[in-house]
Amino acid sequence: MLEAAATSFASILVLGAGFSIAAYAYHKTYKHIVLQKMSNAFEPGDPVLDLAAIGKNIPLSKTAAATHWIARPEQDIVDDIVAGKEIGHYHLFIGDKGTGKSSMLLEAMRKIDGDGVAMFEAHADLEIFRIRLGKALDYEFHEDYIGSYFSERGPRDTTALLDIERALNKLEKVALKRRAKIGRPLVVIINQMHLIRDDEDGKDLIELLQQKAEQWAASNLVTMVFNSDDYWVYERLKQLATRMEVLSITDLPKNLATAALRNYRHRYFGEDLSDQTLEQIYDRVGGRLNFLNRVAKSNDMLATCDEIKQVEKTWFLNQCWILGEEMDDDVMDQQKWAAAAVVLATALVDKEAMMEAAGSSTYDPVVGHILPSYALHEAQQIMTRSDFVRALDRLNLFSITKNAQVRASSVPMHLAFREIVAQPGFREHLQATIDRIAAIESLGRTRELVAKDLVLGGHYEIRRSEKGKGVDVKLVMPEPEEEGEEKDD
Repeated sequence: MLEAAATSFASILVLGAGFSIAAYAYHKTYKHIVLQKMSNAFEPGDPVLDLAAIGKNIPLSKTAAATHWIARPEQDIVDDIVAGKEIGHYHLFIGDKGTGKSSMLLEAMRKIDGDGVAMFEAHADLEIFRIRLGKALDYEFHEDYIGSYFSERGPRDTTALLDIERALNKLEKVALKRRAKIGRPLVVIINQMHLIRDDEDGKDLIELLQQKAEQWAASNLVTMVFNSDDYWVYERLKQLATRMEVLSITDLPKNLATAALRNYRHRYFGEDLSDQTLEQIYDRVGGRLNFLNRVAKSNDMLATCDEIKQVEKTWFLNQCWILGEEMDDDVMDQQKWAAAAVVLATALVDKEAMMEAAGSSTYDPVVGHILPSYALHEAQQIMTRSDFVRALDRLNLFSITKNAQVRASSVPMHLAFREIVAQPGFREHLQATIDRIAAIESLGRTRELVAKDLVLGGHYEIRRSEKGKGVDVKLVMPEPEEEGEEKDD
């Protein structure tokens, strides 16, 4: 019996030790492979560049990217940031949609073949954001970890925000090893930050990313680059920012836009554009890169310019048109928002007229268009609301610059404002809408008091209360007449 017991105990001990050693070896090997895979994600070559090559990085093609024929003045700064030469800060790129922010980042990545850079697109859903971050870093969030089969609670029993924190912690370990080996920080680019929802979950995510960005910028481990179209992201980051650098990407100046357009048409179409044609194109679409890209590839460039302006005008009218004095009270909330937008558009057109009357230039021969603008607090005062202008910025109807100046989102949009305001009877229609909104609000604030049961000559006496607050209402009934007394006629 003792021999059998000893044999059984020895067998159990050997099996237990074998399983423990195998499990420990698997766990250590898995963690090493995770870090190795994440490190490989920053090696030369990037899937983002491979995707961008389709229709963008193909040279000598009519579908080439704008970065191949327009050299923006900010490109050198972006190149230094993406190459890891600019250290000690993290960066926010802010600018209107279509100004070329993403194209400059892709061009900077292409120059170094994506060495030490990871880039992915943000998303409103935290789970999708988590998956995209994992794809960019080649991190599986322990979803392929089989050690959780032998435990009651696996490492994936968590939330998306905690998964993102764990992925960034792994990235920190990789960055420490890489800095000791190469001597420059990694670069992580999060594109389209404005897609994150402006709610509690979105604010928690932005706070988490900013805390890591601040910490890594101080230690020169990782340079975070946030790319956003909307101003509210800047407002959110500004609250806790100490090492953040903001790069504002605006429309191209006139001289660069016309020169690039001339070179593109000559290179790919064999056409030499006259200065008059270039002036007409710039006057209609300005220096917005995506507009210039569409016009440059068009057979009828002036017609394409008019089409772009009409699209912008239609977008504004579909979102913000006012309904006049016959407006139904059920749509008052939407019309308050629409009327505020139209009032601001009218104020911008009026300010342009005042600038021209005062001798201030709204068009520079070198810079080009100088769109009228109002400070953010002034725009809120004009709209009589402080919560509308950021929603209008999200819809690309107006734009809020880095310096908190509110203007039309683009030159075609401002030209659309001019046409709308110049319509016959427009100002009367706007005033009728404002009066109708005021009347509906007045009805909502008015209370009707109905006095009943006034019979037999009774009446109410209403007087101010002796305490000075409120009023006293007293019902007074006439005294009954005595028998035999004659009644008055």
